[in-house]
Amino acid sequence: MLTEVKKTLNLIAKYFCFNLSASMEYRTSFIIQTFGMIINNASFIFFWWILFENVESIGGYGFKEVMMLWAISSVSYGISFVLFGNIRRITHMIVNGELDPYLLQPKDVLINIISSSTVVSAWGDILYGIILFIGINGVNLADFLLFLFFCTTGALIFSSVLILVNSLTFYMGNSQGISGLVLEFMITFSIYPEGIYKGVAKYIIYTIIPAAFISLVPVRLLQYFSFKWFLVLLFFTAAWIIFAYWFFYKGLKKYESGNLIVNKL
Repeated sequence: MLTEVKKTLNLIAKYFCFNLSASMEYRTSFIIQTFGMIINNASFIFFWWILFENVESIGGYGFKEVMMLWAISSVSYGISFVLFGNIRRITHMIVNGELDPYLLQPKDVLINIISSSTVVSAWGDILYGIILFIGINGVNLADFLLFLFFCTTGALIFSSVLILVNSLTFYMGNSQGISGLVLEFMITFSIYPEGIYKGVAKYIIYTIIPAAFISLVPVRLLQYFSFKWFLVLLFFTAAWIIFAYWFFYKGLKKYESGNLIVNKL
């Protein structure tokens, strides 16, 4: 078990180094995309600042808490797309028969697929989130390490959910529309105060679309650490990873090689 985990982490690390090296070949483009994303995200700070100039709190959250949501969400999504750039392309790859080369390689198919590409602009999300966290929380090593840990769990949950919804293509045909909708929901639900969600909506963000475990629960833990909720977060992170992994491989048995030729006909 530990050997397989080590091999997986080693594969991810090698792809990360390769993708970063490839991205840095076009440094001007890399810098423009990275800082473009930082500027784009930073524009929302002004929006929230104006809003909180007129109200004291929203859903029990003040300006600092909302910025913490944005910081954790941004870094989580950034990590996901830097390390697993192909998570949004799984459906496209299944439909067009592009999984064949990965099936022939002696590596974990899922990890090989999602790690073989990166999204350059996602570096902007990571840098923006880190800068925002330090600007809001100050320089505190313990808090910063805890922040990075929560960003990692958030990235794993986010990636797992996208893997799962894209894997629906194995069972029901092209699920690109569903995955796009879930992606938007995940982003939206994770950047707004928890207090605005009531009834069914609150149930959804803790279960079907677990945006609460990406940012809402981590912000609560950063404010008032609870060992109980920390364990709950770890449990849900592990559960989503295992379920998404199992769901993908179960669906992979239904995959038909050469789908690209069939679609063209």
